[in-house]
Amino acid sequence: MAQENGNGKVISNRETKNSAFITYFSEPENASQLYAALGDGEASPEDITYVTLEGVLFIARKNDLAFTVKNRVLVISEHQSTINENMPLRDLLYLGRTLEKLLDERSIYKRSLLRIPTPEFFVFYNGNDPYPTEKILRLSDAYLEKIEQPMLELTVKVININFSSGHRFLQECRPMYEYSWFIQRIKDYQADGWSRDAAITQAVKDCQSEGVLVEFIKKHGSEVANMLYTQWNWDDAMAVEREEAYAEGVSQGMTQGISQGISQGIAKGVAQGILDLLEELGEIPEDMTARIQAEESLDTLRRWHKEAARAESFTDFREKMV
Repeated sequence: MAQENGNGKVISNRETKNSAFITYFSEPENASQLYAALGDGEASPEDITYVTLEGVLFIARKNDLAFTVKNRVLVISEHQSTINENMPLRDLLYLGRTLEKLLDERSIYKRSLLRIPTPEFFVFYNGNDPYPTEKILRLSDAYLEKIEQPMLELTVKVININFSSGHRFLQECRPMYEYSWFIQRIKDYQADGWSRDAAITQAVKDCQSEGVLVEFIKKHGSEVANMLYTQWNWDDAMAVEREEAYAEGVSQGMTQGISQGISQGIAKGVAQGILDLLEELGEIPEDMTARIQAEESLDTLRRWHKEAARAESFTDFREKMV
């Protein structure tokens, strides 16, 4: 699914989903405070250089926010409402693309040691599902063969930035504290029965009266609310689409079950629901379609259905088909 911006440029929903977060921390002042709170030392806005991967051509390898600090440290981070266990693998791809941007292609063939910024990887989680205050994801967890000391390892630190998490990071990074406070206000109003639009509008007013995100709202005005409308529209649409796809699959399965047997019919229906979700990623590989359609285990198909709803590429989904 995609939409056009004012200039007619096609942008993916993933690009717009976290735009409020990206826009907020694309301001060097906020990024420098973010860096300091991560525990790596002080930094000024002038020390920040953004190297975020952008552009529709590389959307499959696009990260939310990446910047170097004094050309010494490379911070690659994502803001997510649903944890993706493949983040170490994705960050490995992001790192390669980012270094291609930072380095002269010919320099890697020099005999002398080439110095590169020390990479660090983070995910900032603010979803509704329970999640630890902090967790480490490792690339080696995905390895088919487990060894004690793998030759290649990449770790990603997931930090729960929900206001209720109480993570010390929120106290040490004022911009993140204010962003988390803002999002929590929206969630609280919705929990009280407010509509999404009314909750966002009131939360923006609360920020102005409470002195939260003042400069950000002053600078971006109504665009802040529009960013959040886009995010919530996307999240709601995906939730409804997943529910409808599953319900449609079960319905189709029940119909087919009259003549083919209830279990077999439901399996076929759920399989179709999986294919409907995967079609969002593009043309489904033939072998993948064949395997899904041939699967008869409802437990397996239900698990695949959940993974299809989360998958961001066919590679992601194929790795879960074990």
